[in-house]
Amino acid sequence: MDFTERVRGALLGGALGDALGWPVEFRRLDQIRAGYGPDGLTDLADAGRGGQVTDDTQMTLFTAEGLLRGGRPEDLHAAYRRWFLTQRLSGPVRAPDGWLAAQDFLYASRAPGDACTTGVATGYRPAAPFGQDGPVNPHSKGCGTVMRSAPFGLIGLGPDQALHRAAVAAQLTHGHPTGYLAAGAFAALITLVAAGTPLRPAVDAVLARLDALPRGRETADALRRALRVAAEGPGSAEAVERVGLGWIAEECLAVAVYAALVGEDARAALVLAVNHSGDSDSTGAVCGNLVGALHGLSGLPADWCELVEGREVVLQVADDLVTAFTLGDRTALDGRYPPGAAGA
Repeated sequence: MDFTERVRGALLGGALGDALGWPVEFRRLDQIRAGYGPDGLTDLADAGRGGQVTDDTQMTLFTAEGLLRGGRPEDLHAAYRRWFLTQRLSGPVRAPDGWLAAQDFLYASRAPGDACTTGVATGYRPAAPFGQDGPVNPHSKGCGTVMRSAPFGLIGLGPDQALHRAAVAAQLTHGHPTGYLAAGAFAALITLVAAGTPLRPAVDAVLARLDALPRGRETADALRRALRVAAEGPGSAEAVERVGLGWIAEECLAVAVYAALVGEDARAALVLAVNHSGDSDSTGAVCGNLVGALHGLSGLPADWCELVEGREVVLQVADDLVTAFTLGDRTALDGRYPPGAAGA
């Protein structure tokens, strides 16, 4: 499968899972079933929110922008500051800082995470060594680290560098080691599956890396729980809730992996990933990134893709990542992504 197809699938799949999960976030499983039937929400067309995306997709796009505008931790911080501005304004300013900040749909504020907003509101602070508490929100390990980290796995870094750089960037907002190492593990996993590694061997390779890292055990334990539950039989919402609810980083990653393992296709995996009593848009987004990288854009439900808010922007960002990092051509990109950490 063409690598561009996987990158496009990963980013649009994340937006798709985000849009599917957003209407049922903060609702218990029994409430979801009462509203949508015994199988829960199974069709994006039934969600009633016009394919809206949330901070999960917004921050993923700004992660990609930070990579395209330099890729240093300072550049990522500046990109997240631009995202933070979208959460405080009703629309773009007259002369927005870069093409992404000019997109109207990104200015919706849909329950962004506290650690993300408070972390980005602070000035840039360098990351701590892995295993130590980070300098920003040192006790937070919310899923806001994982849900934005797929782009690190789509730029040809290799799993070790993807893990490292995603975990460093996660410390910009979340300082708990599990919070930032789960983000790194996800980036490594995306790297492997986007390169064509089957999911189960890719998970095993990530587990080996986590086992070698100080404070990597919580994330490794969550992934191993996902593997055990997946081996027990067909997927179910009750099984998802045994894996976790997704509010914290390692559980968000584990739920996404579980759903991707047991879902017979991308549609089934996404339905599993969002129908539970937890952080449905984030688990949906992370699962969408993963199944999109596994199956490519053509493996996503085409009827759902047509409904996703900002679809063309998401696909343009995916193509820009491939152009810049796989093809090494920035000829047409500097106008959209002016280099440097402006806005920091």
